[in-house]
Amino acid sequence: MPDLNDLLASARGLTDAEVLARRAADGLNELPSQKKQSILALALGVLKEPMLLLLLAAGGIYLVLGGVKDAMMLLTFVLVVIGITFYQERKTENALDALRGLASPRALVIRGGRQLRVAGREVVRDDLLYLTEGDRVPADAYVLACVNFSADESLLTGESVPVRKAAWDGSSPAPRPGGDDLPYVFSGSLVVQGRALAKAAATGPRSEIGRIGRALESIAQEETPLNRETGRIVKIFAVTGAVLCAAVVLVTGLSGGSWLKGFLSGLTLGMAMLPEEFPVVLVIFLTIGAWRISRKNVLTRRMQAIETMGAATVLCTDKTGTLTLNSMRLRELWTTGGFHSVRDGARDLPEEFHALAEYAILASQEDPFDPIEKELRRFGDGCLTGTEHLHRNWKVVREYPLSKELLSLAHAWESPDHMRYVVAAKGAPEAIIDLCHLGREAGAEVMKAVAELSSRGLRVLAVARAQSDKGGLPEAQHDFEFGLVGLCAFMDPVREGVPASVAEAAAAGIRVVMITGDYPGTASFIAREIGLRDPETVMTGPELAGMAPEELRARISGISVFARVVPEQKLAIVDALKANGEIVAMTGDGVNDAPALKSAHIGVAMGGRGTDVAREAAAIVLMDDDFSSIVHAIRLGRRIYDNLKKAIAYILSVHVPIAGMSLLPVLFGMPVVLLPAHIAFLELIIDPACSVVFEAGREEHDIMSRPPRSAREPLFSRGMAALSLLQGFSVLAVVFGIFLLSLRLGKGEEEARALSFAALVFANLMLIITNLSWRDNFVRTMKEAHSTLWWVCAGALAVMALALYAPFMRGLFHFGVLHGHDLAFALGGGAVSLAWFEALKVFGGARRAAAVS
Repeated sequence: MPDLNDLLASARGLTDAEVLARRAADGLNELPSQKKQSILALALGVLKEPMLLLLLAAGGIYLVLGGVKDAMMLLTFVLVVIGITFYQERKTENALDALRGLASPRALVIRGGRQLRVAGREVVRDDLLYLTEGDRVPADAYVLACVNFSADESLLTGESVPVRKAAWDGSSPAPRPGGDDLPYVFSGSLVVQGRALAKAAATGPRSEIGRIGRALESIAQEETPLNRETGRIVKIFAVTGAVLCAAVVLVTGLSGGSWLKGFLSGLTLGMAMLPEEFPVVLVIFLTIGAWRISRKNVLTRRMQAIETMGAATVLCTDKTGTLTLNSMRLRELWTTGGFHSVRDGARDLPEEFHALAEYAILASQEDPFDPIEKELRRFGDGCLTGTEHLHRNWKVVREYPLSKELLSLAHAWESPDHMRYVVAAKGAPEAIIDLCHLGREAGAEVMKAVAELSSRGLRVLAVARAQSDKGGLPEAQHDFEFGLVGLCAFMDPVREGVPASVAEAAAAGIRVVMITGDYPGTASFIAREIGLRDPETVMTGPELAGMAPEELRARISGISVFARVVPEQKLAIVDALKANGEIVAMTGDGVNDAPALKSAHIGVAMGGRGTDVAREAAAIVLMDDDFSSIVHAIRLGRRIYDNLKKAIAYILSVHVPIAGMSLLPVLFGMPVVLLPAHIAFLELIIDPACSVVFEAGREEHDIMSRPPRSAREPLFSRGMAALSLLQGFSVLAVVFGIFLLSLRLGKGEEEARALSFAALVFANLMLIITNLSWRDNFVRTMKEAHSTLWWVCAGALAVMALALYAPFMRGLFHFGVLHGHDLAFALGGGAVSLAWFEALKVFGGARRAAAVS
């Protein structure tokens, strides 16, 4: 192996002219900016949506009829939607910006024989890089020489432990990330131990991290099922409204009436049927839903993903940093006397294990950066303080680095009496057995303990000790007379609450799939710990590499654990699940997760430990990195979808009696019942009811014990539409019957109008209450209703009382005076109109009928 110090002393690096030439040829060491769409192009793309076209048409109709305020309200909403879409379209650019920032740290380079600190974006191909602990690697590079050098590549590979590096032989091609002893470091990875001299081989988009950036740029976001469904409903309403408008115009004109009157009547009916509440309801539900979920430490970056979360059938999760803490914890100690389990926070350690902890610490850096060495220091501070086994005043006089030939390292310390050297070594068990020259039986005993610990997903290091008389230290570790001290076993522990969350997801019919770059044994053990299905059935990255997409689709339904997977394969797994009709949620925290996060229907990033790239590519960010927060998001998504269906059912049903009471009296030559003021009053009830009241409605009791809804299940099924129309027509029949009865009993036009209007208001409020739950009866629904319901009801009844009994208001509404028995009659009429639906709930028919597609 080349000597690092000799290479550093003789290294010249590139000249200024060579740097300029390479920069001119390759460009800066950053990802190229994506071409940005203009605001006008974005706006035109948004306005092609049927929902927005209908809103613009409605605004135009209001302008023609003189309703400027209504028109401005709808046009303002269009601008809001364009703004939201503009924000979403910039997400890919933000992800690439974050990727550029990660790939461009400060770098220490050698140029012209001098060490210079430059911006990472200024590093060029063939630059000599001097890397030390804590450095972020600025470019993909060959390792020319190194000492105890290891790097954390988990952002690229998902491996939970740093990987050891070796010197380049001068001819091997650049490898893919993953595994020990590669003579190559990757841009964006973190040096956790040692130092090295490396030669930059690939910069910017040609680096491994650049390849991920290009993959991220090419992935198109899919339209959510909710957007597809609302678009379909709006089209149905638009076509139906247009047909009815044309029919009214033709019937009026052909029957000898005024064509202009027919045209105005058709426009009036079309406006009554315009589903302008749908987009408003959708935005309000998702906006308030995002606020609710933020109180559970979940940030929503794409609001529609909240609803889609409720339909998720598969939850793909990275292991490192998502299911686990991405930090090493000492879990087991072993000496020839037996095992000792280490508990978190333990302050006591049996005396026979003190030497093992002592020499493991002595074999580590004094101020470590490596996670395992940090854990050993933490453990020693907790269990050895106050004993003679901590040596804070000792000094290292020589380090013996590990190599490909001998996977162990050693530190020689000068003893306090200055009479001898104390040597501590740690490394792979096989290497320490070799150093200690153990016999076959003793070696077999050690390897039996190693096998026992490894079977539990633990990473095992062996520890040895030696002494040397004062004088010259030998050149190699093998020249010491080492004795085995014992074994230390470490684990990246599972996050608290993850097993319970996996079980809750399973109860909700959601399959959890773990995708990791770690080894199969570790992945299988973690899968058993958290309760995944078939944890022993593991598919590895090499298997995936030789598999056609059709074969992967056929086999993927039986696999819950994927190990040794590279980023492109994570994306292939997500795409295969999507091709099988699954609604896929993908969680992750690293750069390696970003393409899969963006490709999945719902990308869920870790906010605390996650990278900017993952957060920008995801739709949902867990601010507390708590896996159980995903379950809260799923619960909320299901609740939002349920309540959205109820709100849409209410919108459809409530418009039937309003449209009917506007049209029927005109068709039958009777006095007009509803005037513009009356419809405006009813809208004051409808708008907050279909948005705030239904959004705040409680979840159904079985929300997390039923399987996910089918991706093909329509938001507005035929059965649900039939029930809603039946509700509306039953209210219309009762209210119109009350109006006819009032006229037959000799009441005046204004009194009949007031009585039928009161009945319509009461029926409207009862429609709200009965649609809040299609399972529970009227009384239970009222008991468990949110306070917003009572505010809406109180406000509606108060304004109705003013309209009926304040002389000025009564004149504006053209009402007659009503007595107590009249109001009781109207209230009874409203209750009778929906009694059949309450009876249907008792026998469970409402939910079954609504489920008919």
